[in-house]
Amino acid sequence: MKLNDKIVIITGASSGIGKSLAYECAKRGANVVLAARQYVTLCQLTEQLEREYKIKALAIQCDVTNEDDCAQLIKQTLITFGKIDVLINNAGITMRALFKDVKVDVLKQVMDVNFWGMVNCIKYALPEITKTKGSIVGVSSIAGYKGLPGRSGYSASKFAMNGFLDSLRIENLKTGVHVLTACPGFTASNIRNTALNSEGKQQGESTLEEQKMMSSDEVAKHIVDGIENRVRTLTLTGQGKLTVALSKFIPAFLDKMVYKHFTKERDPLLR
Repeated sequence: MKLNDKIVIITGASSGIGKSLAYECAKRGANVVLAARQYVTLCQLTEQLEREYKIKALAIQCDVTNEDDCAQLIKQTLITFGKIDVLINNAGITMRALFKDVKVDVLKQVMDVNFWGMVNCIKYALPEITKTKGSIVGVSSIAGYKGLPGRSGYSASKFAMNGFLDSLRIENLKTGVHVLTACPGFTASNIRNTALNSEGKQQGESTLEEQKMMSSDEVAKHIVDGIENRVRTLTLTGQGKLTVALSKFIPAFLDKMVYKHFTKERDPLLR
């Protein structure tokens, strides 16, 4: 399925992987609906995309944790374009705190955005995507295969995403709906800058070496290739693929490797 003239909704489109996905889809001729809380930023982005790629772009302010916002996102897309071909559930947040220190409300907030935000959007979009035999994408993470220390809420939300998408895929084996679970490894974006600490406040600065990570543009290209080729699952970065493999065959050894890795971050939670 080529994306030319398709209608693509992207949540969390104002920055990071979401913004890169908007550019990549527009570059391939798709008309895009960009959803996020930062409406002004989205409007600026839609103007750039329309001017540069001669496509149609729509900005919709949307908090994916609000079910009514998600319903309106789908409704407005249908009013403007009349159909939906692809829904990319990219909106997400992370956290950084040991479980013994973190407030439970922080974990709930992460789950509300990453998991329930995806569920809310899919619930309203699925009937329309069934009509077009289109694609539903969940931007998950390698953390959905291996729990990461200091990211218990984030890992839990991504495991939940993976399980939900697996179930959805099987339910739609005969409907023509394509379900893609995309699991990037560590990606250079602003997600760690906005990571929630134990009190639920943004930490403000990444504790990992961003320059050594895959860029959000590169991640977006892989995901859009996966949509066009109707790939089932997508695991990105060599480190990510190795993590998934080791988690299946030698999980205890991987536990030690992950522990050691996270003792090397700036201001480590583990020592």
